[in-house]
Amino acid sequence: MTPEIREIAVFTTLAALAATVLMLVPGIAVAWLLARRSFPGKAVVETLVSLPLVVPPVATGLLLLWLLGRRGPLGSALEGAGIDVVFTPVAVVIAMAVMGLPLLVRTARAGFEQVTRRYEQVAETLGAGPWRVFASITVPLASRHILAGALIAFSRCLGEFGATIVVAGSIPGRTRTLASGIYTFTETGADRQAAMLVAISLTIAFASVLASNRLARAID
Repeated sequence: MTPEIREIAVFTTLAALAATVLMLVPGIAVAWLLARRSFPGKAVVETLVSLPLVVPPVATGLLLLWLLGRRGPLGSALEGAGIDVVFTPVAVVIAMAVMGLPLLVRTARAGFEQVTRRYEQVAETLGAGPWRVFASITVPLASRHILAGALIAFSRCLGEFGATIVVAGSIPGRTRTLASGIYTFTETGADRQAAMLVAISLTIAFASVLASNRLARAID
C-alpha cells in the first residue's frame, strides 16, 4: 500500500467516523420525535429527512454548496468569522453526515417504536423526569437499533461521492476520499491504485454491514 492510498483510506475512515458522531444527536432526536410524537408538519419532516435517499447526491451537494458557499446564508456568516467550509475536510464531513442521516433516523426510529412504554411509565411513577427516562430507559432499550443505524450510516459515509465531490472536491491530501479517489484514478488510467481503493472500500463496508446485520438478527 502506497503512502497516498493509506492517506486516502485513513482520511475517509476518520471523516466517516466524524460524520457519524456529528449526526448521532440530531439523528436520535429526530428519530424519537417521529416515533413518539404527532405534530403539525410531521409528514413534511419525514419527507425532508428522507430526501437525500431519493434526490441525486450531486443535487444535494449543490444545495450544500449554495448554503455553505461564501454567498450563501451560512457561508457568508461563517466567512465573516474567518471560517471557510467549502472545499475543506469539514465540507467532506458535512456532506457525509447529510447523506447518512436518513439511514440512522430510519433505523433508530424503528427501535424507539419497539420500546415498551411500560418501563418508561414505571420510571415516571417513581419520580424520574422526562430527560432521565429518555437517557436511562428509552435510549438503552433502543440502543441496538441506534448502533445498527450508526453502522449503516457509517457505511454510507464511506461510499459517499456525489455530494462530497461538489461541495468539497477531490483535492489530494486534503479532501480526496475513497470514492473520489477511485473516480480520479480510473479517469487517469491508474487502475492499480483504483483497485486498491476498491478493495479497501469493500473491506471496511463489508465489516460495517456485517456488524449491522448481526445486530439486526439479535434484535429480532
